[in-house]
Amino acid sequence: MSGHPIFSEWISYGLLGLLAIALLVAAATDIHRRQIDNWLNAAIALSAPLFWWDSGLDGAAIAMQVLSASVTLIVLWTMFVLRLMGGGDVKLLAALALWIKPAWFLKLIVLMALIGGALSLLLGAWHLVRRRKDRLSVPYGVAISGAGLWVLGQEYLPLLQLGASG
Repeated sequence: MSGHPIFSEWISYGLLGLLAIALLVAAATDIHRRQIDNWLNAAIALSAPLFWWDSGLDGAAIAMQVLSASVTLIVLWTMFVLRLMGGGDVKLLAALALWIKPAWFLKLIVLMALIGGALSLLLGAWHLVRRRKDRLSVPYGVAISGAGLWVLGQEYLPLLQLGASG
């Protein structure tokens, strides 16, 4: 996975670890305040080039990451304008698209939808049981973060382990 031999596996582990922590923070703040902070989304997006460099991505692969993030931003921004999605969720997904290979990002989207659907059903049921009349608010950052952590664990960590043993 890594294109640079000196401490490369450690750098990759460190960068992926920081991304995992950022995803946990995004989920926690979304649960607590129903908000994902701009500084956190910016930190995720702006640190992606470090991961590209450490991973040895060439210009074509970097262009695909940027294209994937751009398409994600355009499609999801449209959903935000239509009030179908929160702005923090849009920015978090676009930032993640800079990190995650496009094919794996599609897995993330599918898993996010499944987690988000389950979360919506659980919170909706809780809302009904509690006979609440206020608007149901689902912290979708939890689904995004959960799917992102799954992709990191399923796709990236095995590659790092292969690199370390090879």
